[in-house]
Amino acid sequence: MERQRTRQVILTLALAGGLLLTGCGAGDEGSKSSADGSRGGSYDSGFPAPNQPQGEQNPDESRGDYVTPSPDYLSTFALDVDTASYGYARRTLAEGRRPDPSTIRPEEFVNSFRQDYDRPDGNGFTVTVDGARTSKDDWSLVRVGLATRSAGENADERPPAALTFVIDISGSMAEPGRLDLAQRSLDTMTERLRDDDSVALVTFSDQARKVLPMTRLGGHRDRIHEAIDGLEPTYSTNLGAGVETGYRTAVEGLREGATNRVVLISDALANDGETDPDAILERIDTARREHGITLFGIGVGSDYGDALMERLADKGDGHTVYVSGDDAEKVFCEQLPQNIDLTARDAKAQVAFDPETVASFRLVGYDDRRVADDDFRDDRVDGGEVGPGHTVTALYAVRTRPGADGHLATATVRWQDPKTRAPHEKSAGLETFDDSLRDADPRFQVDAVAAYFADALRDTATDNRLPGRPSLGELADWADGLSERTEDSAVRQLADTIRQARHVEG
Repeated sequence: MERQRTRQVILTLALAGGLLLTGCGAGDEGSKSSADGSRGGSYDSGFPAPNQPQGEQNPDESRGDYVTPSPDYLSTFALDVDTASYGYARRTLAEGRRPDPSTIRPEEFVNSFRQDYDRPDGNGFTVTVDGARTSKDDWSLVRVGLATRSAGENADERPPAALTFVIDISGSMAEPGRLDLAQRSLDTMTERLRDDDSVALVTFSDQARKVLPMTRLGGHRDRIHEAIDGLEPTYSTNLGAGVETGYRTAVEGLREGATNRVVLISDALANDGETDPDAILERIDTARREHGITLFGIGVGSDYGDALMERLADKGDGHTVYVSGDDAEKVFCEQLPQNIDLTARDAKAQVAFDPETVASFRLVGYDDRRVADDDFRDDRVDGGEVGPGHTVTALYAVRTRPGADGHLATATVRWQDPKTRAPHEKSAGLETFDDSLRDADPRFQVDAVAAYFADALRDTATDNRLPGRPSLGELADWADGLSERTEDSAVRQLADTIRQARHVEG
């Protein structure tokens, strides 16, 4: 059984390279508003106008992350499709350990699950906004859902790929399921890529070495297999040298008209050379900005440097995912469609709440992705890079004013065209509602369960918890029911993971 499981994991991870090129795409009741028309330049969604001066919080009405109404009522963040936090939490709980609260990012829990938002026909986004009331008086959850076109659209028309794989061969990678898994995955990927695609290979331990320069697949697959199969674990982990050499190799092999990516496969346990992510990123800044080479991080291992990998991916205009055994197929098929192709650059979202109906609000997660409100339309400020087949979900805890009725919020997403850099925006609004969370769209309920679960793992203090948060036992039962309604194995896994968390509490 163990051998069969290992073979399945290896084959699934091997699909990563192929699913970097071709991926799998991602349900709807409750109060909802959506928009899928596109426009550039002006903001015309009505009240309130964005980018007014930020008001001060009222200390009597705010606590922690809860934001007291200010004159503009704005919340702005860069889009993020990372899912590593949830994957690593599942792995940790399955081993009987409670995750470090610092590794819990609620948005990555929420974004680990399938969404059924409408999708646009071309590049850009659709915007869906809906909401439902929690069990706590005057408190609701508001969901902002953004979706790109399906991953299968125009897949045959994608540009060739130029991928520089940066492989950790330090001593810690000798653990089964790390370097061996990466090698077999790369071997399978080599057979799946197109003849006009190219790959380069860089390894690092105490030093970094270019094993293979940028090489076309057509006619050179045997040479690539030989380079992959010759990898062996060695000494310490100089991740900084690996990333720097990887980007230098990517620039040397840069292909005009191709999609150029650096793919880092590591447990991110850096213990040699430069270990500060900002210093590492500074060294590769020219390659990243001038050539548009983005970073895609694949985390492996029971011990994993989550903070380092997450920081590198966020500031490297890329994404990160954690791979553990039984969820590798879900991660690479459902969560990483088309990480080579791009449909939007520097994408940001801004939600404007109506002070007539909203007393206070809190963005759930996205702590490291917050953007100053005034920078929403400053296209020099980094946002998130998003590809086809992706969805991005943001949840807000919103306290409405007693008897509130009418407009509640407007959500706007702004992005740049990946080729022309022309800016575009799209908006959708939401009116007040009376729907209960337990009666909302099943996918909305899954998002709520995931967010409540992350909240419980990150902070169990009663005065800081999300409004209406059930106990872990109630969350597990809720997830059980939703797994039957959605017929989604990922939701069943969520229920099992919540039950595992109950056993390691305290």
